[in-house]
Formats: sequence, C-alpha cells, structure tokens
Amino acid sequence: MVVPMARILIAEDERDIRDLIEFTLKFGGHEVITARNGTEAVELAPQHKPDLILLDVRMPRMTGYEACRAIKALDGLKDTPVVFLSAKGQQNEMESGMEAGAYDYILKPFAPDHLNARVNEILAKSKKPLEQG
Repeated sequence: MVVPMARILIAEDERDIRDLIEFTLKFGGHEVITARNGTEAVELAPQHKPDLILLDVRMPRMTGYEACRAIKALDGLKDTPVVFLSAKGQQNEMESGMEAGAYDYILKPFAPDHLNARVNEILAKSKKPLEQG
C-alpha cells in the first residue's frame, strides 16, 4: 500500500519519544510538525492543517483528550483523524479517547516500523485528501 506523503502533527511532552516519533515518520516520507504539549498542538493545528494528529494522552498544560476536543472544535479540523499514543492500554482509557473524538489508539512502546505501518494504514482508511504544499 503506497500512501502519499502526509503532514503529521505530533504532540508529546517527553523529548526523546517526540524525537523518535519525528525521526520515524520523516524516515517514512512524511512531513512532521512537533508540539511539546496539548496547548501547542491546538495552536499549531490550524496553522499547518495536518492530515493526521498524534497526541500523547498525558501531557502538561493540556491533556491529549482536552487537546483533541479543542482541535475537533476548530473550523476545518473536525474531520482530521486524531490518534492517541499511550502507555496505558486499559479499556476505560481507550473509551475516553474515543469519546474525545479519537480515530484510533496506538500503545507505547511501539517499534518504529509498526508506527509507520499503523500511520499509513490510518491515513489510507481516513481517506482525507492530502493537501500538497
């Protein structure tokens, strides 16, 4: 399955994890915008109009759930798929994420090739036309 390059916004407060995700997605051919917390993600999303947003659940200033709800309320972003990254795999936490508007959940830790495969699968399924620019 060939997926054209996508613009992906990632919000992760742990620098090492954020850098690993950024490197992995860039290696997979995607353009990556990074945010250190949910507040930054909400500020950056309307500026960059990403094709996909990856949010850590537990972040300072604004949780991933709060950021997801805020992003989904913005014009032009309500249909952008949001995927949560979390070390917590409990059913109730996943349900909270889906209720907040998430498209999917990816559990940490993940192998880089698994992350790229899941991201490409989600991009293909979401069928959001990719904007070049």
